[in-house]
Amino acid sequence: MSRAARRGYAVTAWSAVNGLGCTTLEVVAGLRSGIPALTPAPPGTPFECVCGAVTDELPALPLAIAQLDSRNNRMAQQALAQLGDALASARERWGAERVGICVGTSTAAMDDTEAAFAAHRATGALPAGFEVLRHAAPEGLLRALAVLTGFAGPAVAVSNACASSGKVFASAKRWLDAGAVDAVLVGGADSLCQTTLRGFRALAVLSDQPSRPFSRERRGINLGEGAAFALLERSGQGPRLLGVGESSDAHHMSTPDPEGQGARLAMQAALDDAGASPADVGYVNAHGTGTRLNDAMEAAAIRAALGDADPIVVSTKGYVGHTLGAAGATEAVFVLESLLGGWTPASAGADPVDPELGIDVATEARQCELRLALSNSFAFGGSNVSLLFGAPE
Repeated sequence: MSRAARRGYAVTAWSAVNGLGCTTLEVVAGLRSGIPALTPAPPGTPFECVCGAVTDELPALPLAIAQLDSRNNRMAQQALAQLGDALASARERWGAERVGICVGTSTAAMDDTEAAFAAHRATGALPAGFEVLRHAAPEGLLRALAVLTGFAGPAVAVSNACASSGKVFASAKRWLDAGAVDAVLVGGADSLCQTTLRGFRALAVLSDQPSRPFSRERRGINLGEGAAFALLERSGQGPRLLGVGESSDAHHMSTPDPEGQGARLAMQAALDDAGASPADVGYVNAHGTGTRLNDAMEAAAIRAALGDADPIVVSTKGYVGHTLGAAGATEAVFVLESLLGGWTPASAGADPVDPELGIDVATEARQCELRLALSNSFAFGGSNVSLLFGAPE
């Protein structure tokens, strides 16, 4: 393995769009404020719930790719627009063919697909210009990103439920380790839709109140939407992706292993990949969905994997909801901001913390010196990923 691989890979730029704002500055300011950005259910939802919706107007895609226009791709474009200089620099430095794209999505533009299906039921025909591969599959997102970035390296979409845009960091690291590319744009995008809102309600885990991960009074999840991206480069300045860990416990299609064995293995594998010690981990951005089972499982896994390290634990889903296919990348961006600035946000809604969890959940923002931080994403079917990031060298 190369020296660069042992030291990890630089994360030279990142961006996010979600319920907290349409620029990274707005998102981070909202996170620092400790105030969640949650709204009522979108129109057409036949029950009460709370969501993390992007409420700002989103510009349409350029005319050249207007056929790919969707709310999901508009959020992706909004996030990418903040990275223009960094993307241009990567193209110039490495060459377009040496920069890959690896992004995650769970439902892609499912909201557009639902509208098209409703139109078909009403008129017997799909709306003009609607095509399944462009609007109902990750294909449309990938094609839009290739045009918007000008990158010509390998391009792959990962659709693995809630772990989708966490898994892309693992894939990108393998590409860099193998020398297949010199830089990778990673990230994810997912838009709110009735399919997920009604689906999670059918599972009896959707809360009609703001989510309260790790609280004694937690009652379930809120769903959200957004897009987030990060640029990994073989060399450069910034926080570093040091290790990745993946596991599959296959305990149940939608319920986590109550002992958290797969989650523990993912965290341990991330530490092993980096040659790092649990004692050096000062912060865990938890998957933390706010359900009784998930939070208890993850707390047990953190205790088992990190032992006496007793890191600060935060779930940021209380701010923007669970953004599903965008969650892993969104929370990685939150971790990168914490490593860069030496702080952790409050875990929104956690107070009073469930004393049975046995972990240090931050109910207020903290200033602290951080060397290493883990970001966890755990998906349906027991598909788990943990990312280990380090502070800038």
